[in-house]
Amino acid sequence: MNGAEVLDIARDGVWTLIKVSSPLMLVGLVVGLVVALFQALTQIQEMTLVFVPKIIAMFLALIVTLPFMSEALGSFMVRIAEHIVAG
Repeated sequence: MNGAEVLDIARDGVWTLIKVSSPLMLVGLVVGLVVALFQALTQIQEMTLVFVPKIIAMFLALIVTLPFMSEALGSFMVRIAEHIVAG
């Protein structure tokens, strides 16, 4: 295995990581912005108000996107296993 193949595998791993983590990160970002906007408009400055909606929304997003995440990670594992078998 030469350096170019190692870089291809690393790039594939990084893109798989981005694909798997981006739905949850986007949900956390959107919920955080909505809660921050709500706090700014109502002048409620409760620090714990941000965490509960974020946790609930991210948990629901995890349940919805779990099949996609497992398929992406499974296909990455198959590609890695094919590289190992091919030598």
